[in-house]
Amino acid sequence: MKRFFVLLVGAMMVSAVSAQVLEKDEAALVYYSPKTVVVVDFCYTVETQEKGLYAEFAEAMLGTNDAIMETKTTYTLKDAQIGTRTIADNARPHKVDATGGIPMLLSINEKGLLTGYNAPQAAAKQVPTKSHENKQGAKTHKPNKGVAPLPEEVLKAATPEAQAFEVAKQIFRIRETRMYLLSGEVEHAPADGTAMRLVLDELDKQEQALTELFIGKKSKKTEHKIVDYKHIDYGRNADEPQGKRGGYTYPLFFSDENGFTRAENVEADTILTKVNLKVDPFYKNSSEDAKTKKKKEAELSQIVYNLPGSAEVEVVFKGQRIASKTVPMAQLGIDVSLPKSLFTDKELPVIVFSEKTGNIISISK
Repeated sequence: MKRFFVLLVGAMMVSAVSAQVLEKDEAALVYYSPKTVVVVDFCYTVETQEKGLYAEFAEAMLGTNDAIMETKTTYTLKDAQIGTRTIADNARPHKVDATGGIPMLLSINEKGLLTGYNAPQAAAKQVPTKSHENKQGAKTHKPNKGVAPLPEEVLKAATPEAQAFEVAKQIFRIRETRMYLLSGEVEHAPADGTAMRLVLDELDKQEQALTELFIGKKSKKTEHKIVDYKHIDYGRNADEPQGKRGGYTYPLFFSDENGFTRAENVEADTILTKVNLKVDPFYKNSSEDAKTKKKKEAELSQIVYNLPGSAEVEVVFKGQRIASKTVPMAQLGIDVSLPKSLFTDKELPVIVFSEKTGNIISISK
């Protein structure tokens, strides 16, 4: 029967450990403490309005004053979603070798992160991710497929006004044909309702394409820009000034005319992603003497877990906070060695570690 228990930090001997370097030709298993990357998914819309080729003649020939007279694209930042992903912290490697005095039964994933001791390697979950591509939106209109080319009369017209007149005539012919079909005043009507629907749909497409030559076209789509912030950390030296360890501010620039743009764009507004670090209470500068430290190290194993810290992440745009979230930050914590006594029983423990934070999920025997 398996026994499960919760690891109480205060009930065990813990000691922060420093990064270990693998010597040349040394045979050992090496893994890394995890590092948290903050990922912000910015969602914005791209609204495009295109001026029609014959916009100047829309009111005179079609009787409408709704024609678009200027081609432009407008970008609008909607919101931001804050998330995280985990990578290996190359500044915090750990090695386990035969000199440690315990069986080397480690499960290490493809990232080099410790996931278990005396436990089977969990299958990696395939999590779908959004594309990191940032398409700013097409600014040229692609004609609808299936729309017939302009009639010969339009192509032969000598002036833009004459061309517009021929296009308008074509629009009215389509409307007239639709009216005859709906009223049943045609000699060869579609055989059934389905065929009638197909004919009417095609007429609608033809009319819309030709009408857009006068009134223009509007389109709207949603885009995403995903930004990773990898360099969030504070020095491993506890004497480092708090001002330097207090947090990070990352600026991006966004304008209605260009979307995400450069700082040199004077019309752009600033998006600030602020990462406010919460200093881990366990992180203290050691003042113990060398003799005491050596004695403790002799009683500790080479199996190291991580006590993570945390950070508050917020995104501010035009003075308004559009997103905020408190996230665990593995690199803000400390590495702690498990005691050797945990591995001296005949029945070895089964330990599961969190890939996300490096902390212990469970211990059982």
